[in-house]
Amino acid sequence: MKFVDEAFIDIAAGDGGNGCVSFRHEKYKEFGGPNGGDGGRGGHVFAVADPNLNTLVDFRYSRRHEAKRGEHGMGSDMFGAAGSDITLKMPVGTIITDAETGEVLYELLTPGEVITIAKGGDGGFGNMRFKSAINRAPRQKTPGWPGEKKNLKLELKVLADVGLLGMPNAGKSTFITAVSNARPKIADYPFTTLHPNLGVVRVGPEQSFVVADIPGLIEGASEGAGLGHQFLRHLQRTRLLLHIVDLAPFDDAVDPVAQAKAIVNELKKYDQQLYNKPRWLVLNKLDMVPTEERKARVTDFVKRFKWKGPVFEISALTREGCEPLIHAIFKHVQAEQRIENEPVEVDPRFAGDTPA
Repeated sequence: MKFVDEAFIDIAAGDGGNGCVSFRHEKYKEFGGPNGGDGGRGGHVFAVADPNLNTLVDFRYSRRHEAKRGEHGMGSDMFGAAGSDITLKMPVGTIITDAETGEVLYELLTPGEVITIAKGGDGGFGNMRFKSAINRAPRQKTPGWPGEKKNLKLELKVLADVGLLGMPNAGKSTFITAVSNARPKIADYPFTTLHPNLGVVRVGPEQSFVVADIPGLIEGASEGAGLGHQFLRHLQRTRLLLHIVDLAPFDDAVDPVAQAKAIVNELKKYDQQLYNKPRWLVLNKLDMVPTEERKARVTDFVKRFKWKGPVFEISALTREGCEPLIHAIFKHVQAEQRIENEPVEVDPRFAGDTPA
């Protein structure tokens, strides 16, 4: 299925039903009094985070979503029935913004989370509501209130622990295939990956993390060149970035250091916070480098790249060096999770205060 990470929709909650003007008519009851009921509430529009979805493609072809209006009030003290609600299933990680103002309204970050994105209008009052000691035969009623109508933009940012960076053909798809259950397309030409791929890496019983592979970046990606710029947003929620570098390019004229620096520059131009995320260097395709030359080539690359962070040497094709890298990633992700889940200490002097 084609990956769609952006869509525009129009939603309309149901209008409330109108109130009713009616009087009680029974034999021998000349002045039965008012008995017009209220209108029913209009249907709400809900959004639910469905962990079984990973694309917004359904909303690309189904743009208009309307809830039912409430029924009108009736005589004999009968209120109108509420309109039927509708629930829109969206992938976890969906951001809902106002298409006109750009204001972020909601974020669906927890599987099963349900939010109300448009409220139905309340029903109007029937004439029985206006009965009083001086107005025993009221003929007033009110119409139903209109439901909320919104033009929304849906944007999907995948929720992954680790994101893969690199030039086209650096071996990202081969790596995610080697370590996870993802099976992206792999070929010996650039831009094989056309949409993000998610893979779950199993480290042990109940021990796993999620890896996201996006299309390869090229120089000028932050200004729109290539494909990867469309999907850089999916790396903004990751805890760790793996910068995968092809240490044995087919063309001898290609300098891996220059390519790696170009990726870092594009990352910095796109988002400073993304640039500041923890980033590890993964030197790939060592199986294509003679054993006696590996150490010298790695040392030369790290020195010219002026890299001082963690370095891992692997071959995604033969899975050489992948196991230590996986365990190191899992330890890092666990540590990040512990930091996020640590309770915030509150000064006991302010523990009972309620902010104004």
